Amino acid sequence: MKKKILIVTADYYKEISLGLLKSAKSLIPKNFNSKNINVPGVFEIPVTISKNINKYDAFIVLGCVIKGETPHFDFISQASINAIMKISIKSKKPIGMGIITCLTKKQAVARKRKGAEATKAILSILSQK
Repeated sequence: MKKKILIVTADYYKEISLGLLKSAKSLIPKNFNSKNINVPGVFEIPVTISKNINKYDAFIVLGCVIKGETPHFDFISQASINAIMKISIKSKKPIGMGIITCLTKKQAVARKRKGAEATKAILSILSQK
């Protein structure tokens, strides 16, 4: 039976998210089924995973949070990443972390390969016996 992967992409920064998605998809083996769901921002990623936890073998989360002038960056990043980790541990399903947190848009664009790194991580966990 083919492994099923759900990619949840926060498309608040569309240009950056598309780069992350392209790099993530480039490493998904052909014998896997994958689907992508777009959400408005990284804060919506955990609930989307929770709603789909029993339908997939693994998840890849992609998105970007860029620091602004308020503490919003810190709250959103920490809350989202902590929730994703809790879901992964509780469900015992791998979630590849492709959410980048940057100080500038230039830094974010330079990190578009993080999608591929998230894919490598889940493939490694799925291959464990």
